[in-house]
Amino acid sequence: MKCDKRHMLLYAVTDRAWTGKQTLYQQVEAALRGGATCVQLREKELDEAAFLREAKDICGLCRRYGIPFIVNDNVDIAIACGADGIHVGQEDMAAAEVRRRVGEQMILGVSVHTVEEARKAVESGADYLGLGAVFPTGTKTDVKQMPNEMLRAICSAVKVPVVAIGGINEGNLLGLSGSGVDGVALVSAIFSAEDIEARCRRLRALSEDMVSA
Repeated sequence: MKCDKRHMLLYAVTDRAWTGKQTLYQQVEAALRGGATCVQLREKELDEAAFLREAKDICGLCRRYGIPFIVNDNVDIAIACGADGIHVGQEDMAAAEVRRRVGEQMILGVSVHTVEEARKAVESGADYLGLGAVFPTGTKTDVKQMPNEMLRAICSAVKVPVVAIGGINEGNLLGLSGSGVDGVALVSAIFSAEDIEARCRRLRALSEDMVSA
């Protein structure tokens, strides 16, 4: 699947912390019904066998909706489940090595924090970039907030799609208008909701307004 900037509009990143009444699979399906344009499976606790089973299930779900399925960090799982893409950070496997392992067809996303990192990631084969944290966030406490000037500078420096992440919610999403980002990646703003589908419908509309402003 080719990476398209429209896939960045409402990029849902899973977090097992919010499961309870629903399984992760059910939560992801609710997000897809509500208009999520991409799904990233992020797992830090499951063993490899359980991770692979879950990845195959959610990959199949995303295929039914025609939405890209991305695996966070684990290249082996991404390859084994037939994911559409893999996303890595600066502390994970180097983007150039990831591209060598997954080939040219798999979408490669890379988290960056500076113009230099952004340019290097694109040169190494990144199809899209994740920028953040754009607002204070409790999901990743080791990440500093990205100044607005840096956000705009990175968006101006690259030609690949760019998604903003970190602390984004219904109240501040429109604050990214004019930054150059193609959409938003959300964790708790989606998966902590009582009604994930309804929340995603509102977030999708806000994101569309943000990118068209």
